[in-house]
Amino acid sequence: MKNPLNSTPSRLNRKQVAAIAVIVLGGIATAAWILGTGPTSPAGEATHAEAHGHDDKEHHGSRAGDGHADAGGHGDAEHHAGKSEAEGEAHDEMIVLTDAQIQSAGVGIDRAAPARIQTSSQLPGEIRFNEDRTAHVVPRLAGVVESVSANLGQPVKRGQVLAVIASTGLSELRSELLAAQRRLALANSTHTREKQLWQEKISAEQDYLAAQQTLREAEIAVANAQQKLVALGASAAGTGSLNRYEIRAPFDGIVVEKHIALGEAVKEDASIFTLSDLSTVWAEIVVPAKDLDVVRVGEKVVVRATAFDSRAEGRISYVGALLGQDTRTAKARVTLANPKMAWRPGLFVNVDVVSGETEVPVSVLADAVQTLEDRPVVFVRIKDGFTAQAVKLGRSDGKRVEVIDGLTAGTAYAASGSFVLKAELGKGSAEHAH
Repeated sequence: MKNPLNSTPSRLNRKQVAAIAVIVLGGIATAAWILGTGPTSPAGEATHAEAHGHDDKEHHGSRAGDGHADAGGHGDAEHHAGKSEAEGEAHDEMIVLTDAQIQSAGVGIDRAAPARIQTSSQLPGEIRFNEDRTAHVVPRLAGVVESVSANLGQPVKRGQVLAVIASTGLSELRSELLAAQRRLALANSTHTREKQLWQEKISAEQDYLAAQQTLREAEIAVANAQQKLVALGASAAGTGSLNRYEIRAPFDGIVVEKHIALGEAVKEDASIFTLSDLSTVWAEIVVPAKDLDVVRVGEKVVVRATAFDSRAEGRISYVGALLGQDTRTAKARVTLANPKMAWRPGLFVNVDVVSGETEVPVSVLADAVQTLEDRPVVFVRIKDGFTAQAVKLGRSDGKRVEVIDGLTAGTAYAASGSFVLKAELGKGSAEHAH
């Protein structure tokens, strides 16, 4: 038989276990309920957001059909903007001017027309002294410089004194002339006396002939002494002293070189001055072998300076017969008149050798062509002013330019003063950009 005291604890333990199990299960259930009915979980929020976002997308999507008009409106805006830009560009290339403004700006109007344009080959060249009118002045006698009256760059006249030299050689030559003149005077008087005596039958004819021979020898001696002085460019008698030697200009010209100073001892062959008559100069041309058939004596050419705007017309006066061994080029020469001294020796030039003429259907004056954005344009006359017309150019002779495309014959354009229109157009573009 079991003890009641020992069975009670066993039954209590089972009850406790059951109670504990009930409490645990109840707590779990309560926790689950609390979590399920509490604040919205992140997952719920995400779900809600997804649902809401889907609705928003559907809402916006539903407006897409209506928004087609918006897209169309945006396209219209772009279209109008492009149109405005095109109109702006067209407006930028147009210059509005009245007739009075055109006249006051000095813009001349001409019309595109056919023309005969000369075709030419351009060759490099250089301005040089006209060697036919250039002199290297030398003393021709050794001596010491007493005075120098000519300066570098000074224009001088023929016979003008450039410098004075004291020369012992000149003194001896003048002394020789004076002695010959004295002997000539004596021989002349002796000849006159012997002739009279012979005619009066007082002296023998032999004495008369001897006096005549002496006279002829004296005359020759005087002439010889005079020629020596003439060869030196010295006068028969010096001004003040026998050794004074005046060096004079051989022709009208300009002193382009000077190598003499006061008190300097100079030799007879020293180049002390270089004079050149710059009223004419040579344009020396370098002619490649391939252009020798074009460059001929008498051919018409146009000489243009590379450093400034100057041109002159002339004809080829000389073409070299030989080619240089190193350069394989020939030399040609053009003689240019230089009344204003614009063509200075050493100046580089371009020489256009005219090789033929061509008739073109449309041409404009060369001054009418301007450059805008690296393209050639001509300002065409319109009702309210001018517009810049892009053109394609062809041949040019420096005066007129052939227009291959962009203009038709008879079109009015700005022939002179087109640079004023270009400046005005640039000013308008700058203001428009600002």
